[in-house]
Amino acid sequence: MALTSRNGRLNGSRISTRRRSQDLTKRERQILQLIWSGLKNKEIGRRLKISVKTVEAHRANMMKKLDVSNTAQLLKTALTGGMVKAV
Repeated sequence: MALTSRNGRLNGSRISTRRRSQDLTKRERQILQLIWSGLKNKEIGRRLKISVKTVEAHRANMMKKLDVSNTAQLLKTALTGGMVKAV
């Protein structure tokens, strides 16, 4: 039986029970992998032929979906959730 905290999360898990990695779009997963690779927003935008603002919007959407508040938490959640591959 899994224990949950007051906010509905599984203890030890950063992924909210209402939002999971499957909720990320294909593009968000692509950008997440590029963030994991160490690229900056400007470099990601250039590589994907999208604006920096679009990259920032995707990053913000991922952070909201995964219920994290910074890039370090985003990457930790992605790593522990198996959302990124080692480069």
